[in-house]
Amino acid sequence: MPTTRRAERRTDALSTDRIVEEAVAILDVDGAAGLTFRVLATRLNTGAGAIYHHVANKDELLGAATSVVVEPVVSSVVDEDDPARAIRTVAVGMFDAIDAHPWVGGQLPREAGQDSLMRFFESIGSRVVTLGALSSREAFDATSALVNYVLGVAGQNAENAQTARTRTHLGDRATQLAAMADRWADLDPVEFPFVRQMAAALRDHDDRDQFLAGIDLILTGIQAHRRDG
Repeated sequence: MPTTRRAERRTDALSTDRIVEEAVAILDVDGAAGLTFRVLATRLNTGAGAIYHHVANKDELLGAATSVVVEPVVSSVVDEDDPARAIRTVAVGMFDAIDAHPWVGGQLPREAGQDSLMRFFESIGSRVVTLGALSSREAFDATSALVNYVLGVAGQNAENAQTARTRTHLGDRATQLAAMADRWADLDPVEFPFVRQMAAALRDHDDRDQFLAGIDLILTGIQAHRRDG
């Protein structure tokens, strides 16, 4: 009986959920390059063969880890009736998720057919259809624009945060923005009149607020298309 109980405990410790949970923890610190079955086995105090019993390969593990992060985001608006509010909620949820798990920003665009990306695309697209009187092609284009905007800006935000953590000599994000704003302000006024004029806005802006402003601009365009139609 004691042997059976020990075997059950080992099985529980090596469940797929436990493996994926530990993979997420490794990814958050070391990124996709740092996730290997050897490292994972060491963290789980087991052999790599035991992990392969639950997960076939690294791609499958990355997909499962991405789903753990993305699923709560797309599920957060299941009961939301307002399509614009739902899109905004999913968009900012993905922004925050990628901010907390920067590797997701690189993982999602890798393969168009992966489950997590399709769920995100579905979550946005199903609301775009009800938001504006769009043809199938227009709905596809609008949804693609939103998804690409979210993943692109969220990925860049995560990269900025990573730069601030690893290149400490550059200072925090506010210090970096101030330095960039000073450079913009010193540009040639004839060659770069607009960029120079935006120096103060660059210095004072908040990345998350600017992201949401972009979402609202896209949504306003979709709704304007409906009114025009």
